[in-house]
Amino acid sequence: MASLCLNLNSFHPPSSSHQPPTLFDSSLPSSSSSSSSLNRSNTLKPIVVTGNPPTFVSAPARRIVAVGDLHGDLKQTRLALEMAGVLGSDTRNLWTGGQTVSLYFLFVLVQLGDILDRGEDEIAILSLLRSLDVQARAQGGAVFQVNGNHETMNVEGDFRYVDSGAFDECLNFLEYMEDYRDHFEEAFLNWIQVSERWKDQRKSQNFWGPMNLVKKQKGVVARSILFRPGGRLARELARQAVVLKVNDWVFCHGGLLPHHVSYGIERMNREVSQWMKGLDESSNSSFPFIATRGYDSVVWNRLYSRDFGDLEDFESEQINSILKDTLEAVGAKAMVVGHTPQMAGVNCKYDCSIWRVDVGMSSGVLHSRPEVLEIRDDKARVIRSKRDRFSRELQVVNYI
Repeated sequence: MASLCLNLNSFHPPSSSHQPPTLFDSSLPSSSSSSSSLNRSNTLKPIVVTGNPPTFVSAPARRIVAVGDLHGDLKQTRLALEMAGVLGSDTRNLWTGGQTVSLYFLFVLVQLGDILDRGEDEIAILSLLRSLDVQARAQGGAVFQVNGNHETMNVEGDFRYVDSGAFDECLNFLEYMEDYRDHFEEAFLNWIQVSERWKDQRKSQNFWGPMNLVKKQKGVVARSILFRPGGRLARELARQAVVLKVNDWVFCHGGLLPHHVSYGIERMNREVSQWMKGLDESSNSSFPFIATRGYDSVVWNRLYSRDFGDLEDFESEQINSILKDTLEAVGAKAMVVGHTPQMAGVNCKYDCSIWRVDVGMSSGVLHSRPEVLEIRDDKARVIRSKRDRFSRELQVVNYI
């Protein structure tokens, strides 16, 4: 396994080659505004990442914040990230999870997948999260994503749940990319700053009549180019895992089972990544079925997130036993999943060894108020607005 100690001064994305990542020093920069207030006894230990894509993360003395399914809703995404304390309330898209003299306010953000589909600002959200990651690593934090079933569906070319505005965004993004030629990294990081302007320009045009159909067809073609295996955005998704373990907590979109762990979670992550990069055929690796297809695959599993009201006690005990066996096999205290909207908000089950964080916040799902899960010192609590999704007043519940 390859190990990476994050350089908090300069971060370079992992190479597509099979060379192991380089080891870096990740102490807080001495020039940081907060460094003068940190004595030697409070020196921050580095974040250490193992696997490519990231699979195992050691993040000492950081708060972990988990955010569920976003489904293309940029406004709700911003509200959730502001609530989590990692994004400023203005429009400058600045990371705020490290702007403090207290080590306990340095954050690691984990997004649980399903950024794609049902909304029109998918690429803008991907760009925002990548931008925040670059900023976070310069301030002692990090941003991780895990891929969900809607990410894998789009790489497969399944566009059944794509919002019409998302096809437009793909077309806008491809046109925008023409000005950047081979500078994808710069273009992608900057997209969050210009996407609204491109969207407004597109909406101001008259698409009635036959030209409307032509434009939509072009949007489908643009999406196919971007998300097909080896496409620019498929390769961006390939940077992310399907299973991520941070300290003693494991994160995945649907749910991890014992046979997934036996197969090898780093192996699954690598196979999905290679497939998304378009490398699976040349490397003779098989399609990552165990991770991405089937009712019990990692991204589709609902065993832990769906409440079965008619379950007998022995059936609940069986699920609890499966969960315990999985956590023991992977060496984790608890699991955090998305995938299934929770009508009651973020909640836990089975002695809080499973946390369900998908609240259906996107306007394309339930348009519910955003909620996030915060983990500090191995204890978890839910943060939500006190009254409704428009309230700025926060409520903290379920400190466990």
